[in-house]
Amino acid sequence: QVQLVESGGGSVQAGGSLSVSCAVSGGFFSRYVMGWFRQSPGKEREFVAAIIGSGVVTAYADSVKGRFTISRDNAKSTVYLQMSSLKPEDTAVYYCATKYGGSWSRRSNDYDYWGQGTQVTVSS
Repeated sequence: QVQLVESGGGSVQAGGSLSVSCAVSGGFFSRYVMGWFRQSPGKEREFVAAIIGSGVVTAYADSVKGRFTISRDNAKSTVYLQMSSLKPEDTAVYYCATKYGGSWSRRSNDYDYWGQGTQVTVSS
């Protein structure tokens, strides 16, 4: 059984920075594509960023490109999302997810296991 536990997040003013992390237990972490998604009230869950198992390839939604950085530490089975220049529209519950093998994907249906989510709130 694969389990994901997010931590970090919280509240920050616009222009500030926050970091969230996701620790994965079970399975073979280095073989997983890891994704970050977010969902705000009344909206569908949307892709934020992804990173392949080796960490060599990353991908970002246009809305966060240049502001967010995804990284991973396979020795710690943890994936990170560093967020800077935050905007009120970044306010959402942030979820990490695993996808076994293959390339990265922006489709949530391609991911197999999900964390419980962590709230990020950006005030203006």
